[in-house]
Formats: sequence, C-alpha cells, structure tokens
Amino acid sequence: MHLYNLKSKESITILKEKPFKLEKEIQSLFENNLDALMSLQLVKSEFSIKNKRIDTLAYDAQSNAFIIIEYKRSKNISVVDQGFTYLSLMLENKADFIVEYNETLKQNLQRTDVDWSQTRVVFVSTGFTENQKTATNFKDIAIELWEVKRYENNLISVNQIKKSKSAESIKPITSSNTQLDNITKEIKVYSEEDHTLNKSDSAVELYETFRDSILNFKEDIEIIPRKKRIAFKGNRIICDILIQKSGIKLWVNLKSGELDDPKNLMRDVSNIGHWGNGDYELVIKNTDDLEYIMSLIKQAI
Repeated sequence: MHLYNLKSKESITILKEKPFKLEKEIQSLFENNLDALMSLQLVKSEFSIKNKRIDTLAYDAQSNAFIIIEYKRSKNISVVDQGFTYLSLMLENKADFIVEYNETLKQNLQRTDVDWSQTRVVFVSTGFTENQKTATNFKDIAIELWEVKRYENNLISVNQIKKSKSAESIKPITSSNTQLDNITKEIKVYSEEDHTLNKSDSAVELYETFRDSILNFKEDIEIIPRKKRIAFKGNRIICDILIQKSGIKLWVNLKSGELDDPKNLMRDVSNIGHWGNGDYELVIKNTDDLEYIMSLIKQAI
C-alpha cells in the first residue's frame, strides 16, 4: 500500500516510508495509544512469567479477556508456534494474570470475571510473510496479525490482516496434539454463524437487513462476533446486536445524553446492567423504523 500527499487537484507525491529502527519504537507507539488503536486497556509492559517475557499484557473490557501482544521486526518467526505457547502459558497460570491486573491497576478483578475463552495473542509487525498469513488463516485460531508502517509527515498506517471468508477450522490439525487440542477446546473464536444458529428465519433475516444497512455506512466497518453479541466497529465500536428468538436487540455506543432521538425510541440503560457498548438500547421486531434507526446508529460513527 502506498500513501500519497495531494498537493493540488492534479498533483500528488508519494509519501516515503520511514521504517522503525527498533522493535521498542513499535511497542511504545502501541502502548501509548492502545485504546485508540485496539480498544484495549494496558495492563503491563514487559510482563515476565515462568521465565518468559510478554511484550505487552492488555485487557479487553468488551470481551472481559486478557490479550497478549508481541512486536516483531523480523519476519523469520513461526507466529503459530509462539502464539500457542503464549496461549498455553496464560491458561496454565490464570491466577498470575489476575494478580498482575489487580496490583498494577488497583482493581479487584475476580477469576470468574474473566472470559478465558476469549483470550487471544496479537502479533504486530511492519510486515508478515505469505507463509505467516496462511498459517494463521483459520476461522477459529485465537491469533491475530497486525501490520504497522510509519511514513514521513508523522503518518502511521495500522492494518489488521483479515482471515478469508473461506477459512477452515484449525481443530483437525490440533486434534492430534493433546496440548494444542486442550487450548482450542478452551478458547472459542466466535462467528456470525454461532449467533444465527437455531434462531428463527425471521430473526436472522431482520439481523441481516440491519447488518447490511450498517455496513453501507462505510467500507471499513468490520463485524466482530463476541460471545453474547455481534459488534460493528469502525474507528471504534459503533453498535452491538444480539439476535433473539423473534427479533434483535440493538445497543448504540453513545453515552447518556449524547443521542439525538426525537421519537424517543431508544431506552437509556446507563444505570442498568447490559451487554452492549453504549447507554442506549432498543428491541427491534421489524423494519418499520429502519431508516430512522439507521440515523441513530450513524451518530456513533
């Protein structure tokens, strides 16, 4: 990918890449901007456990799970082997991660508060080989690849490598290895199919109608299936949808008082426990108010 500077209506110049000299530069960039880049909370930099060092330990408040981030300037690594090593390390030492979180952030997180099935490992690099991309192209592998590049004029590009829609399951490969099989059994990577399974045709059709309308807002909106809901993310989480028996439940990611809702369709749940991001909730049974509801969701973009 090339970035260009538009100097006039008919003149552009290519922006030159300014490569990172040290892995630590990439680490500092991400740790100082972890919320903006990945919507994660920094727990600990250089976290050591069982003679291993984790570059960045983070926490995902949306899925209630710990995230391990590793930074690589070298392309000569097996991200799958290393990724499973870190996943195994976490699942075998859950108490240590809880203690680190509570001591560093002065919190009282309980072991039962964490959804260990949503644990994942993220590798950040200036580039990945085709072999590395292929090795992680499984729909249910809890390993993510993120590419970062720096250009002149202080411009940064960050891009998550997406798995192909035809990606297969890794379970047939890991089933012959007891340790890897145990990891894949405990960790669950959710898909849209997990949420539509055993739901009525009318509820699924309603979800798909709203999903497609949300995706039409911008090309870069991505669907992130979680354990209890499906999130839609642009620069940040825009909204969440839960598919119910006869309809869908929608949350718009805006704080109480920020939504302009003349029809007062949405319920303020700022003082009520709820699964989705944001303080506004709506149960939808049909498409009668589709256009109006889209105008509410658009306010969160």
